[in-house]
Amino acid sequence: MAFILLTLFIDILAIGIIIPVLPELVKQFVGNNNSMAGWYVGIIGATYSLMQFFCAPVLGALSDRFGRRPIILGSLFGLGVDFIITGFAPSLGWLFLGRIIAGIMGGSFSTSNAYIADISTPENRARNFGLVGMMFGLGFIIGPALGGWLGGFSLRLPFFFAAGLSLINWLYGYFILPESLLPEKRSTSITIKSMNPFGTIARLRAYPIVLGLAAAFVFSSLAQRGLENVWVLSMGFRFGWTVQTNGLTLALVGVMAVIVQGGLVRPVIRRFGERRTVLIATSISCAAFMCYGLATQAWMIPCIIVFGSLSGLAGPAIQSLVTSTVDSSEQGRVQGALTSLLSLTNILAPLIFSAGLFGYFTSEKTTFRYNGEPFAGAPFVFGSLLLLIAFVILTRVLKRFPAAEKAE
Repeated sequence: MAFILLTLFIDILAIGIIIPVLPELVKQFVGNNNSMAGWYVGIIGATYSLMQFFCAPVLGALSDRFGRRPIILGSLFGLGVDFIITGFAPSLGWLFLGRIIAGIMGGSFSTSNAYIADISTPENRARNFGLVGMMFGLGFIIGPALGGWLGGFSLRLPFFFAAGLSLINWLYGYFILPESLLPEKRSTSITIKSMNPFGTIARLRAYPIVLGLAAAFVFSSLAQRGLENVWVLSMGFRFGWTVQTNGLTLALVGVMAVIVQGGLVRPVIRRFGERRTVLIATSISCAAFMCYGLATQAWMIPCIIVFGSLSGLAGPAIQSLVTSTVDSSEQGRVQGALTSLLSLTNILAPLIFSAGLFGYFTSEKTTFRYNGEPFAGAPFVFGSLLLLIAFVILTRVLKRFPAAEKAE
């Protein structure tokens, strides 16, 4: 467990480093035009997710057949190469190429989740996925803050630093990371159907409660991915935040994620159960998104971050519900299917939130005003509505399936 957690931490740290600077680099290429930058950030983000959508089930199926270790190592090396390409990118076209490579390699997160499922027991499953969330939080504490600081010297520097971290992580995994899937538990064959993203999503029908959870997962993930894509652009437009300010604020998100997922997941789930925890966390997320959208002063945002961090309880609870329902030989495929769904929302989110809503509400074409200014918080309000839909779906699904039973 310690090996894969450290691997995930370094991986997320490398990704977190570039979050505050990528939109600013795009703005440089388009002459600091906010509306146009929003459009390009959206298209670049969708490109990344499109590649992840097609590659996640392939990597998941390969990990079920050949083991988790080689897939994780190959992806780490590929991410290192991607960051180098992006760091040297002389134009938007090269940024697109870098995100294509990153999308292919980013499908390995499904393999990491399958790795956790391999080594977890029913007693520690929720806790282990909470620790994964804590690693994400730690990565986002240090990553954006470090990226904002490095970006103050040069917008290119964070990419090279991230490349070094990814390649160090690859070396660490090569010598240290053990295999988690025993040969006798591996699938015996690989078919085109098992690597088809639409086919793997259809495979969720074998696990009815997972299929129901996945439907809610689509709406909540669409909102979350939208927030991630539009955050830097929106906060810069509304409050004049710099790369450094955005980096520090995103670091606060990471701090709260560590506190919530590292310290609260186990006691909260023990007290309320996985199902009630999912509902409570989703309702908190819905309220937090609305507050992000309607906030009129910069000081409000950190307060909302602290409150909204409790929504992080949903992820470990859902993963625990999913993995307790799925057979070990199918974990890679199911996690690949969930990652493909996540990728679908990642394709749509940049287009809807950055290129669409932010681009429109900050352009000269819009006539709508909030507090006398262009309504750059509109994407967050829309995200709140998506989370409300997710909450309704979850309520119906959990009522329909009062107890999850492992499929034969």
